[in-house]
Order: sequence, then C-alpha cells, then structure tokens
Amino acid sequence: MIVHNWLLYIAAFACAFAISLVATPFAKWVSIKAKAIDYPKARGMHTKPMPRMGGIAIVLGFMVTVLILYRFVNDINIDHFIGFILGACIIVVVGMVDDVKNLPPKVKLIFQIIAAIIVIKSGIKINVVLWPVTAYLQKISGPITLIWIIGVTNAVNLIDGLDGLAAGVSSIASLCLMILCILTGSETAVMYTAALAGSCLGFLPRNFNPAEIFMGDTGSTFLGYILAVTSIMGVFKGYAILALVVCMLSLGLPIFDTLCAMLRRKISHKPIMQADRGHLHHKLIDKGYTQKQAVLILYGISLVCGVLAIFIAFKDSRTLAVVVFTIVLLSFAVFIFNNKNKVKAQEKAEAEEKVASMQETPDFEPEELPDLVPDEMPDAEPSPEPLIIPLDPDIEPDTRMPEEMKTAA
Repeated sequence: MIVHNWLLYIAAFACAFAISLVATPFAKWVSIKAKAIDYPKARGMHTKPMPRMGGIAIVLGFMVTVLILYRFVNDINIDHFIGFILGACIIVVVGMVDDVKNLPPKVKLIFQIIAAIIVIKSGIKINVVLWPVTAYLQKISGPITLIWIIGVTNAVNLIDGLDGLAAGVSSIASLCLMILCILTGSETAVMYTAALAGSCLGFLPRNFNPAEIFMGDTGSTFLGYILAVTSIMGVFKGYAILALVVCMLSLGLPIFDTLCAMLRRKISHKPIMQADRGHLHHKLIDKGYTQKQAVLILYGISLVCGVLAIFIAFKDSRTLAVVVFTIVLLSFAVFIFNNKNKVKAQEKAEAEEKVASMQETPDFEPEELPDLVPDEMPDAEPSPEPLIIPLDPDIEPDTRMPEEMKTAA
C-alpha cells in the first residue's frame, strides 16, 4: 500500500500559492524596470501596454517551495532533481530575455533542446509507451522524451493569448496530474504538481480579466516545461498501455490547440512557428464571446479532459460511461448556448440596422425649378412714377421765419 505524505502536499501548495501571490507586484515592478512591456498589436486582445514578465512570480513560488521541501520527499532522486532544476533555470532565463528582447523562435528552440537534453541525461525518460511496440520504442526513448518536453513547453506558450487562460489551464492540468501521480505513488511528482498548481493560482488574481500583468514567455514556457517533466516522472512510469492517452488528455487543450495550429500553418504554407490568429481562444472571441466567457469555456474543456484522463486511469468503465455521457450533454448545452447567442446577435444587428435606417435623411430630390432665360422672365408690375408738382415761377417762396424761431434766435 502506498503511504502518502499529505502534509507535504498541502504545504507545497500553500507555500507556492502564498509566495506567488506576494511576488506578483514585485514581478510587475521588475517588468516595468526592465521595459518588458507588451504593446497592443493586431493579433493581441489588450488595448493598452501591459508588463509581461509576471512569470517571475510563478517561478519564485515554485522554485522556492521545491528547494525548501525536496529534502522531505522520500523518493527524491538527486540526479533527477539537479537535471530538473538546471533545465528549468535555462527555460526561465531564455524566457526573461525573450520578454525584453523578443528572441527569434529558432534561438528559443535551441535552448529548449538544451534544457530537454539535460533532463534526459539526468535519467528522466519516457521508458514505457504503448504495447506491442514498447520494446522498439525503448531504444528511441530519448528522442521521444525530447519531442514531448519541447512540444508541451511550446503548447502551453501558444495558449497564452487571453487574460488568465494559461495560468488557469495549467492549474487544472497540474491538479489532474497530481491526482494521477498520487495513483502511481510518485511522491516527488505529486509535490511538484502541487507546488505548480499553487503558483498558478497565486498569480491568477492579477492575471485574470481585466489583467494587471501578463506572465510572458518567462511564465508560459516554464509552466509547459514543468508539466512535461512531471508527467514523465509521475504518469509515464505508472501506466504502460494508457500512459500516452492519459498524459495527452490531462494536457488535452494545449496539445490539441498546438496540433491544430501546426496543421493549419502547414496547409496554408506558412512557417510552423509563425504566430497567427487561428487559435481556439481567437475563434471564440470572433464568435462574439467576451474574454471572460471564452476563458471559462476553455477552463471547462480542460477540466473535462483532465477528469476523463483520471477516470481512464482508474479503468472504471461505468464511471467512464458517465463521464462520456456528461461530455455529450455539455457539448449539446454549449451548442444550444452558442446558437442562442448567434440569434441574439443577429436580432441585435437587425434592430440596430433598422434604427439607423430610420434616423437617416430620406433620399429624395427637390422638384427642379424651370430654368428661366432672361427673355422669358415674367414682367414685373411697373412701379408708380413719383408725383412731381411743378413750382409756379410767379409765386415767390415764403422765406419768413416763424415768430417762435425769431424769438429763439
């Protein structure tokens, strides 16, 4: 029977939450001082400059907690721990530089590969994938692990497009992975996921819409890296056949969105690493949802994927059937809600158009007056001639002054 140190898990979550919550204003100050500012752009959703190195708070919450509590973990492997921390430091430093200088994608990819190789060399690998090709895949476990770490790292980075989206989805994924790691008995992975969930939730109050600060690449790539490595340490080593399915479901939203983005860019003959406005959160915004509504919908999708992964790990067919039925009902509810929103939006647009048409000046032309040629002008009535009374030359004018005027003179 597996004996878990529940006090350790609670302490990891609470400590990381408190540190991240307190460190967020500090991260905002550092962002402003370092001029790590995200200015509004075409594909962005914000309308004013925002500090974008808030991931420092998440990193501090996680790293300080792990460095304090690792000595209390029973199954800690020092080699794994050192490789894990070194890789995380590389990811954080590159993320901070990118938030200030905007590094080229290829440069970031090179450093992500270096961090993943350090993790692999420390002994953290995907050892069991799927039967019956397990024996063959064991020979290429290193490249598979490399692809998994880099893929998940960038997947979380890609969904960081709305206020609170990456932090909330990572919190849900961390908690789901924590439950899966509890089932497999990996105490180290449970402590990591508990600390990561606490760090994300501590940062979320200032990152949720309307956000005061963005996590930037410092936070998003760090979250993806931690989720990728902890899933290898906890889940892949516990489930032989369903490991890949369970891990992909627990991280379902970022992985699905990334795969769709890669396919979309490949079809349109664009570079795979070129940013665009075709992600799931962009689609929801274009449908007319507000940022909060879009984020909550994606939270729900992530939660459903995580719960489904947990029930698959339990291998409980009845519970799985209930979950699938619930997913169908939720999908139907979302469909109905979406249609209602479309109808309301259409009715509102029609009403606004009608009001606008009523307020417009009616289009008519005044009656044209006939052009009158000067010869055709109507004759005006002749004005009466002034009456002229001729003076009689025999009559002399009276030049005498009245008596009153004489007196006055």
